[in-house]
Amino acid sequence: MLRRSLLLGLALCAFAVAPCRGQDTWQAEAKLLAGLLNWHDGAVVAEIGAGNGKLTVLAAQRVGPTGKVYTTELDLDKLAHLRELAAKDRNITAVKAAEADTNLPAACCDSIFMRLVYHHLTKPADIDASLFRSVKPGGRLAVIDEDPLEGSSVPEGVPKNRSGHGIPQKILVSELTAAGFEVESIRNDWPSRDASHLIYCVVFRKTNR
Repeated sequence: MLRRSLLLGLALCAFAVAPCRGQDTWQAEAKLLAGLLNWHDGAVVAEIGAGNGKLTVLAAQRVGPTGKVYTTELDLDKLAHLRELAAKDRNITAVKAAEADTNLPAACCDSIFMRLVYHHLTKPADIDASLFRSVKPGGRLAVIDEDPLEGSSVPEGVPKNRSGHGIPQKILVSELTAAGFEVESIRNDWPSRDASHLIYCVVFRKTNR
């Protein structure tokens, strides 16, 4: 009986801690991005393919009421959720993305970021050009992604040179530098919710030239 109670207690503890660990990872990513992209009061930031909007909300907290966060989605259900977040927070603006365009205003952002989104782009060259237009001169772009998973398939409509679900870092860098960005820094130890996935982050800069 004592052993059963002990096991039940441990199971309940694990259940209670799991969401906290997930939240800790979001917080860790937001803290890293804030440093890499110089988020500060009044900054204008955008998240591409924001999904559940957790990083959007954390970014909005970092830039404060005088800042602004654009949050974009192609998926209509996810976009609806982002619009709900925007209705609660005046410094968040939800934007309907397109397959070949971020639909962000020109030179609107001090920084833009995306997390595990780039390898799903079906028209990366068009999106890269749109990203370049949307970043202010001297602004930054952070792309968080992963190398293709072994034995995985390239998502439908995505260029075949990805060679799986993910994108080789060299190809990512090649495509975005072709769009006009320059590599500023690379981290190969990005926080991950799955220990089997090695996540990297490449930070690009739009030069003033």
